[in-house]
Amino acid sequence: MPLTPGPGPALHYRVDGPEDAPALVLSNSLGSDLSMWEEQIPALAQRYRMVRYDTRGHGGSEVAPGPYTIEQLGQDVLRLLDHLGLERAHFCGLSMGGLTGLWLGRFRPARLRRLIVCNSAARVGSAASWAERIAKVQGEGMAALADTVVPRWFSAPFYAAQPARMAQLKTVFGATLPAGYMANCAALADADLRGELGAIQVPTLVIGGTHDLSTPQEQAHELVRGIPGARGVILEAGHLSNIEQAERFNTEVLAHLDA
Repeated sequence: MPLTPGPGPALHYRVDGPEDAPALVLSNSLGSDLSMWEEQIPALAQRYRMVRYDTRGHGGSEVAPGPYTIEQLGQDVLRLLDHLGLERAHFCGLSMGGLTGLWLGRFRPARLRRLIVCNSAARVGSAASWAERIAKVQGEGMAALADTVVPRWFSAPFYAAQPARMAQLKTVFGATLPAGYMANCAALADADLRGELGAIQVPTLVIGGTHDLSTPQEQAHELVRGIPGARGVILEAGHLSNIEQAERFNTEVLAHLDA
């Protein structure tokens, strides 16, 4: 299990694909880990060096003392790039990972080639909604919350048709340490990049979902309108569009990276 060295929390990561191919970093959503990208690896690792990592406080990465900030999550990516000797890379993040990508695109554009922001927004939820989520974790625990949160990630028909994959996602969610989850909730509660979108100059693809309850498709349209030159795609999917519409998702990602 490779980990980044300090300073900063150790990040668990995995690399797939040709070592000499352009790198594509994949950043997970809140309550998941790098396994959420399994549907992307067969299609993309043939042509790209796929770098998946667990956001701090998730999966095999270290749970550093919280609360976290979106800047810290972005700096973690830079540490990972430095560790792997990557001056620049493509970046694809979903939900919380998408916000991390927006921060990188705004404040560290020289490290990115192209940016893909999936099922995310410049402002996700509200301080009150994240405070409520933190209270639920404290009161009910992660495993109990998984039964409420994971079904919201998908359209009802897809969720019902994929019991094995849903069980895996619930297991990952339930195994996430509460301290790490709550520290990342705090980062989302404070993150607001709505005033920064116009300064993002990295070529950007925005992917949204018609059934996304967490970051509704209108927020994807707002990103497209706010980021100069951004292209938007709305998939017939819920919040984890990379899983629910994997083939179309992969096609759109490849088209953006190959442009």
